[in-house]
Amino acid sequence: MRWEGVGREAPGVISHRVVGDGPAVLLVHAGVCDARMWERQIEDLRVDHRVITVDLRGYGETPLEGGAKYADAADVLEVLDELGVSVTKAVGASYGAYVVLQAASRAPERFERLVLMSPPADNVVPTDDFRAFAAEENALLEAGDVDGATELNVRTSVGPEADDAARELVRVMQRHAFEVQLATGEVDADEWEVGGITAPIRLFTGAHELKFFGACAEYLTELLPNVEHTELAWAGHLPSLERPEEMTALIRASL
Repeated sequence: MRWEGVGREAPGVISHRVVGDGPAVLLVHAGVCDARMWERQIEDLRVDHRVITVDLRGYGETPLEGGAKYADAADVLEVLDELGVSVTKAVGASYGAYVVLQAASRAPERFERLVLMSPPADNVVPTDDFRAFAAEENALLEAGDVDGATELNVRTSVGPEADDAARELVRVMQRHAFEVQLATGEVDADEWEVGGITAPIRLFTGAHELKFFGACAEYLTELLPNVEHTELAWAGHLPSLERPEEMTALIRASL
């Protein structure tokens, strides 16, 4: 899953896509995915929104260079600047939801509403299942078993409702991210403190994901002033890929 931030070194390097017309909505991908995870949501939202997707540094079509200092939240804000977007709604999944929280904390006036799926959070003690997952992932990567680490992430992240095509897409996206990030080596990623967000937040977690994310949701609900949390009984860590039509409807209603 690799929660470490990846981000910008110079303006204009973050791959992004804009489709549709209407109020802006920004979609930020999970740490096991890239912007391809949102294709089903893009097709729905583009009918009446200006939909913006990004590939964070080291994911999808955005490269990653070692040794540079960067912040993913800064990347997101700069993409919005480049597009002339002063105010947006935002949807984030997992690590991408954490990036959205950081960006909205630094520039709360620019975010009208947030829809977040299972963001990790600082100051939350890792649960036993999360520690076991992280230890196994680290051991596989240290042994050079990228295939094994990729399969571990697919098993851990993708819930029981997903079809084979969704699992294969996550497999492709995660393996690509591992290959790019492992080839880069050490990076200096900056993360921003979360707090001071004024936008209403709709927060979703899944009953079939690591318990850590439920604990993070509880923490964020206490930390931030306007959070509505729903646990989806059918979902794993990536509900927008597991039941895309149902999750798209929930995202649209939340926006």
